[in-house]
Amino acid sequence: MNIHYPFAFDRRGRVAETPRDDHVRDMIEQLLFTGPGERVNRPDFGSGLQQLVFAPNSVELAAALQFTMQASLQRWLGDVISVDALSVDVRDATLDVALSYTILATGEVRNDMLSRSVS
Repeated sequence: MNIHYPFAFDRRGRVAETPRDDHVRDMIEQLLFTGPGERVNRPDFGSGLQQLVFAPNSVELAAALQFTMQASLQRWLGDVISVDALSVDVRDATLDVALSYTILATGEVRNDMLSRSVS
């Protein structure tokens, strides 16, 4: 069962489900936007991306973030996806995160782009 994120109920009053591909993207978003220490029983879960909203933007920040995101994706979702490419680019006050991955169960290749403004 692939539970929809964010959690919701469907028209029948049951827990809403989502297709596998969307569920995998939801898991990636949860991992990337959760800060380490945010989950009580898994204090090392997350990448810290959300905590950088107010951090000074720099090439060094992007490199560090790319390293921590790659490690988090491999650790927590390594049995679900294979990361093909991950890049974090600095553009003015924005960090652009581009992720290309293969869903291991289906072999489907997906490309996602996330942009977050940091100042």
